[in-house]
Amino acid sequence: MKKMTVKAGLDNLSRVLACVDEELETAGCSMKTQMQVDIAVEEMFVNIANYAYAPGEGDADVCVETEETDGGKRIRITLADQGKPYDPLMQEAPDVSLPAEKRKIGGLGIFMARKNMDEMTYEYRDGRNILTMFKRI
Repeated sequence: MKKMTVKAGLDNLSRVLACVDEELETAGCSMKTQMQVDIAVEEMFVNIANYAYAPGEGDADVCVETEETDGGKRIRITLADQGKPYDPLMQEAPDVSLPAEKRKIGGLGIFMARKNMDEMTYEYRDGRNILTMFKRI
């Protein structure tokens, strides 16, 4: 299991992705799956960095674990912060059938994260947003 706490800033995104990728590579994850996980982690971490706190404030905890399940191996990635309560899974999916210029702004990153992961859960507990993402590897 890899765990890290970083300032919730865009300048730490590469550190977060390196942590995730190290665990994925150790688990023997395919490059396709690694890219899908990276997209989801990037989108969700960027949301924390941009919206959870005032600029330059707050930390994000990142926990990456590989676990055995009935169906084989899967990766579990948890992003937690003490920012404003926000459940990204309640975000309405954008209408991707519309041309880009006719779509509402926002929500595409969360949509992409959900499409790339097998499962995502959210809870607000003890003053923390806790987003957990799962992907079979």
